[in-house]
Amino acid sequence: MGVTTLAPNSADDPLTYRPVALVDLLDRVLATGVVITGDLTLAIADIDLVRISLRALIASVGALAPPEPEAAP
Repeated sequence: MGVTTLAPNSADDPLTYRPVALVDLLDRVLATGVVITGDLTLAIADIDLVRISLRALIASVGALAPPEPEAAP
């Protein structure tokens, strides 16, 4: 299993990074969701011809679904 260093350890120093398992990172992203955005512009001779704006939402269905109302007893 791969290990990345993306999550800061706030107990010691907020700028210090600790190893995080890729599974833990993926679990947190799917639980809360993440939005990825980007812009692409095609231009010739400094004249913009095409502009594409991209947005992607990555989350689990459970994170996006509204909570179900509880049945009254």
